[in-house]
Amino acid sequence: METLSKLQRMRMVASTVCKIHLLLLLLYFFVCSLDILSSAFQLAGGRVAGDIFQKNAILSNPVAGLVVGILVTVLVQSSSTSTSIIVSLVSSGLLDVPSAIPIIMGSNIGTSVTNTIVALMQAGEREEFERAFAGATVHDCFNWLSVLVLLPLEAVSGLLRRLSQAVVDTLQLSSGDEAPELLKVITEPLTKLIIQLDGSVITAIATGDQSAKNKSLVKQWCQTTTLKVIVQDYICMHLFVDCSLSDLAIGLILLACSLLVLCSCLITLVKLLNSLLKGQVANAINNVVNTDFPYPFTWLAGYLAILVGAGMTFLVQSSSVFTSAITPLIGIGVISIERAYPLTLGSNLGTTTTATLAALASPGDKLAAATQVALCHFFFNLLGILLWYPIPATRLPIRMACALGNHTARYRWFAVLYLLLCFLLLPSLIFGLSMAGWKVMTGIGVPIITVIIFVATVNILQVQRPDCLPPRLQNWDFLPGWMTSLQPLDDNVDKQQTDENWMKQRGLDSPGCCDLQQFHENNTDIKPSNISTENKMYHSTNKEIKSNNDSSHLQSTHL
Repeated sequence: METLSKLQRMRMVASTVCKIHLLLLLLYFFVCSLDILSSAFQLAGGRVAGDIFQKNAILSNPVAGLVVGILVTVLVQSSSTSTSIIVSLVSSGLLDVPSAIPIIMGSNIGTSVTNTIVALMQAGEREEFERAFAGATVHDCFNWLSVLVLLPLEAVSGLLRRLSQAVVDTLQLSSGDEAPELLKVITEPLTKLIIQLDGSVITAIATGDQSAKNKSLVKQWCQTTTLKVIVQDYICMHLFVDCSLSDLAIGLILLACSLLVLCSCLITLVKLLNSLLKGQVANAINNVVNTDFPYPFTWLAGYLAILVGAGMTFLVQSSSVFTSAITPLIGIGVISIERAYPLTLGSNLGTTTTATLAALASPGDKLAAATQVALCHFFFNLLGILLWYPIPATRLPIRMACALGNHTARYRWFAVLYLLLCFLLLPSLIFGLSMAGWKVMTGIGVPIITVIIFVATVNILQVQRPDCLPPRLQNWDFLPGWMTSLQPLDDNVDKQQTDENWMKQRGLDSPGCCDLQQFHENNTDIKPSNISTENKMYHSTNKEIKSNNDSSHLQSTHL
């Protein structure tokens, strides 16, 4: 019996070791697929992005510049690429710093689309999808809210421009080394065998170089360098060298393949993590990641998470990779939404540090302008954190992400609608209005914004002070159903009936019930004391709702 138990323990250890190795291998392919996905988007939309940047008259409009930053970053799937193009335009004198700042804000929004796409891969399980989508969209909500406050402020006062200019004037800048590329050292041996791109082509198109119009983004000739001195040229070794296909065709092929690998790795990763992170292991991770410090230092845990997010993003040199990597962990409940929020904010800061180091590697004549643009990016994220994190009542991105998580858990098609609306349709509509002129944009935009503010105010008063409203506005029952609920649209989109028992159990039929505690309340492995304060609030709220539902059910049964 003792021998059998030892044998079982040995098998468990061997199984765990194999799972960990497989987990690391899948994580490696997951990161590589993100890199290939970025290359695919650059091949498919890089020329369009370069042409957009070339139209400097458009970029002088702050709203148009913001939308251009969103669309270009969505097209190339890399805020580093779009930021480097902006730095090149500023340093070459084709774009001034005030026009570059809205584009940087837009690139901050566009880069958050990657982890939102990753969250879609967990749509199979409603509870996982709710947490994963909320964890991904907290990044979107933070960026949009920061832009809504800081873009008008920048247009009126030039706050970011003045701050960055003051820092540049104070520092004695000198050209430095290139920014470290720690992650690429690991991934490039594989990705370079698949595709290599000549990123200078997009920059050349953006700066108006006509000779780059007919050049392919697929790199044909590579260079061997020693101490930054070119030794010799040789033909690159990757799958698409000397390929007769167009850049668009190659991009679409890589897009399909990278998405297939990305989905496969993510699904397998989630299953492996579910099997590994349970019981005592889950309890230990919960103690480390989600537990707050003892009173009165509970507030320090969030700021420590910001530092961890910034440090990890600096190491991997990509906010998209970091936020996409933690999205599955949020989905399976290892990281709570309240802890994921500061990690995401730190990731935003970390990616700007890398951009600043890259700017410091610019030549002497371009150093000041490149550094100022990078600092504008840094101050934008820093001011956003000061706006939406230090005071718990101002952490609106968490509440907005919870609401989005609830909607996507109930109506899973809403996630695709959200992606199309926020990253394609809405930016394109705003771009078209801004091109029509300020009069047209004001005439259409002001009434829409007024209606949104009115509806939001009435919604708040309906919950907090309904007696202040006239009887007609104390609820929205007088409106048609399609204006107050997504259910009529869901009946047409999804012919399968939603599981009503599941909705009642999750509390989705009640407003404001986003059950984003890190594990389900029936999980007995997690002690209540290990759940953070904000999670306890969600936990207790859901218990009250459940008990009320149970009591009403018993009363109706008795009657």
